[in-house]
Amino acid sequence: MKEFELKNGNKMPALGLGTSGLRGKECTQVVKEALELGYRQVDTADMYGNHRAIAEALNESDVRREDLFITSKIQSEDLEYKKLKKTASRLLDELDLKYFDLLLIHWPSPEVPVEESLKAMKELKEAGKAKNIGVSNFTIPLLKEALAAYPDLITVNQVEFHPTLYQKELLDFAFKNDIILTAYAPLAQGEVFENSVLKSLGEKYDKSPAQLALRWLVEKNIAVIPKASSKAHLKNNLEIFDWDFPIDAAREMELLDQNNRLIDPGYPNFD
Repeated sequence: MKEFELKNGNKMPALGLGTSGLRGKECTQVVKEALELGYRQVDTADMYGNHRAIAEALNESDVRREDLFITSKIQSEDLEYKKLKKTASRLLDELDLKYFDLLLIHWPSPEVPVEESLKAMKELKEAGKAKNIGVSNFTIPLLKEALAAYPDLITVNQVEFHPTLYQKELLDFAFKNDIILTAYAPLAQGEVFENSVLKSLGEKYDKSPAQLALRWLVEKNIAVIPKASSKAHLKNNLEIFDWDFPIDAAREMELLDQNNRLIDPGYPNFD
């Protein structure tokens, strides 16, 4: 499994399992199957309501805790200093973990200054409850604000990113500031399967549109967390590392951007 090195020297798997929409027994079973296949990053959030189901899978797995990379996210209504700390403790209890490998602000809050939230997260890191701190759905102006407050704290920005939403300016800014982007909805909520260019390239190179989309992102040093619920799709997504990415495929995929944003940001000044 390819890994990306974060600015503090810790490493994050390039591919993880997204669990949005997975709950209960289905979630537990999918996470267990993913771990058996070789996944080591599991991405969740308070908003997903599946921490206890994931905890059950982790506790039943033979994979050592130190070999796992577990990410969760704090909702925007819980970003006030004291509330964030209390919420983080609750999420760790739900996941039956002593620490997060990565803890993110899920969505920025217009009411709570980012500096206040990051102060709490920095203290969680210093207390050993989060190995890495990051944000999600942050634009360049919001990242600048966060970096001004805590230049060395932010390691990851998790955003919507896929071939038809190529956020190059945001990616370039992240690279310049030693921040890794993680792409959620990397398969454009299933739209890649119907994309004529990806289907044609897939037939040409005997790869699925999903494999091409995921590998295109990883080639740009973007981590990916596709959601999958079947063992076949889990396995298909995992098989993106052991082949050379065709140059002409890369060139054609560069032209697919349509600013096709699928997730409503829910707040103004989103670029």
